[in-house]
Amino acid sequence: MSVSDMFIALQGALSADQDIREEIRKVVQALEQTAREILTLLQRVHQGDGFQHIPKKCQKAREHFSTVRTQMESLKTKFPADQYYRFHEHWRFVLQRLVFLAAFVVYLESETLVTREDVAEILGIEADRERGFHLDIEDYLSGVLTLASELVRLAVNSVTAGDYSRPLRISTFINELDSGFRLLNLKNDSLRKRYDGLKYDVKKIEEVVYDLSIRGLNKEATGGAGGEK
Repeated sequence: MSVSDMFIALQGALSADQDIREEIRKVVQALEQTAREILTLLQRVHQGDGFQHIPKKCQKAREHFSTVRTQMESLKTKFPADQYYRFHEHWRFVLQRLVFLAAFVVYLESETLVTREDVAEILGIEADRERGFHLDIEDYLSGVLTLASELVRLAVNSVTAGDYSRPLRISTFINELDSGFRLLNLKNDSLRKRYDGLKYDVKKIEEVVYDLSIRGLNKEATGGAGGEK
């Protein structure tokens, strides 16, 4: 094969790769739009009487996740099944965002931490990497860390809305998350930096709880007053 023929073949391979990436980008853009719609919906729990409509907003968000599952099915067809990590960077950010949104919905519904397996099911992908397009562990953990920051904000807004028991429950939850992350040996630099932010979330929620204590509102909360889940 001549040098010219070699480079013609290489150009063909480059073009094919670029076509795959372009197809992936189109689906990822659609996923990002759906994620924005879910986020916009869930952000309303922070506003005014939003706490009274949490079940309805969670139900609506779950309806949007059906669109996510359809889009994920499309994404799976855009690249060879054995080249997940070659193209992973294209959907990594939106997948982490979707993990956070799924985790937020589950927390609002039950005040529990969603498992990686359950998130994978919500998104319509696999938890086991051996079975194809899957939820990478680090993507799951990144989404959970984003949840912690969102819950601190929810705690502050709960106080504003007169719900004094919710911040106490959130404090317990975030401290349990912190304890869980301390069990991990994190070597990924970006994930490690994200985890460092959890320390500030712990500090912020402690300040909220301390403020409730100083004002005597924690006694009111533990005595049965405060908002509903």
